[in-house]
Amino acid sequence: MGGADPAGPVLDRDEVDRALARLGAEHEAIETSLLALQDHAGRRLLEGARLTGVTQERWAAAEASITLLWAYFDAYTAALRSAREIRARRRWSSREDLVELTGLLRGESVTVPGSAAAAANAPALTGAGRLSHSFSLAALVDRMNELYASSLDLVVAADAVWSALPARIDLLAAELQRTRRLAHSVGVRPGEHPAGDDLERITRTLTGLREQVVSDPLAYWAPAQGSSAPGGGRPDTTVYDREARALEEVRREIDAVLGVRQDAEQRLIRLRDVLSRADRTLAEARTARGEVLAKIAATEVPVVSGPPTVLQEQLATAAEYRRQAQWHRLSPLLESLEQKAEDELLRARESLTAVTAPLAVRAELRGRLDAYRAKVTRHGLAEDPLLVERYDAARRMLWSAPCDLRVAEQAVLRYQRAAAELLGTARVPRQGGPRDDDGRGES
Repeated sequence: MGGADPAGPVLDRDEVDRALARLGAEHEAIETSLLALQDHAGRRLLEGARLTGVTQERWAAAEASITLLWAYFDAYTAALRSAREIRARRRWSSREDLVELTGLLRGESVTVPGSAAAAANAPALTGAGRLSHSFSLAALVDRMNELYASSLDLVVAADAVWSALPARIDLLAAELQRTRRLAHSVGVRPGEHPAGDDLERITRTLTGLREQVVSDPLAYWAPAQGSSAPGGGRPDTTVYDREARALEEVRREIDAVLGVRQDAEQRLIRLRDVLSRADRTLAEARTARGEVLAKIAATEVPVVSGPPTVLQEQLATAAEYRRQAQWHRLSPLLESLEQKAEDELLRARESLTAVTAPLAVRAELRGRLDAYRAKVTRHGLAEDPLLVERYDAARRMLWSAPCDLRVAEQAVLRYQRAAAELLGTARVPRQGGPRDDDGRGES
């Protein structure tokens, strides 16, 4: 059994002409692409850069691919030229010419010397040790497309990183320098303030990042998932974004320190005023405590503490920081003092409320007694002997010093109940009220 012809049926003249036209268009497109790749800014930068890391490794392979790509293109050009010369021999090609053209256009007619593939490391090509490799024109085009796509992908990725990151890093570095000068003007320096240490760390990180991006751009490239287009992806700005956020935080802290410099005097005045109000409130509480002890009997009155001297000392320190223009130290101290001063004023007010609570109870009992007195008076019962007796007893207790609040409350409740019985109203609730001398609640 004879072997099958690998080129298939012999092409006729029209098929040959169409094939040559298609191959000519492909040749022109490939040449245009190769020249564009040769002139690509990213490729020129890669050729001239001192590369390191993953970029160095991948660019070495890509250079080999580009060298092999030109070798393939030269072989493709030579094969196409030979086919065109055979077709140009006669207007009406002979059977022998068509057989030869069919072999050229469809068979593995293009031979690339093994030395060319070896010199280019023959990426992804099996049998690299062979003396030569044969391709059909279609297979050679596919192979060139693969090498072109992988090479272009690397070049575009590196160029995209170089176009994006170094410029952004430089802008951020310029902003960093402005922030450093501003920080120094308000005393924020390394070793003296956390923000100063942060500025030093950001400076070191940005310097190292720029060097790495320039020498190894592909280390900062994030390929797009599922994308097969050359250069599909984006520059990886994770480190840059982190340092940009850190610088923004430092800048806000510097702005806060600047704000302190601008309104420090007003804030100190407000602090003195709050602490003064707290002191006056505590003084009022101490005076009220003496009054309560003198006027109210059998009552536990809370002790009123004096103003904390530590706040006054810290206030004096803050004033000294302002005089010495130590704004970075004044800023956190003022914030702490403002909160402590408000807490101290609240404590003083609570102390005054706790101390004067017995006087408030006495005032409430007095008001309740007078209200019931007015009520029975409106009903013409004010002169009832029982009511007069119980009113006078309650009044003596409430308007005498020291006043026993428990006994006075019992007297007011007795008056209320007596008034309620005479007025025919409902029974007055005990409200946890006093008990008679025999230990039973009043009826």
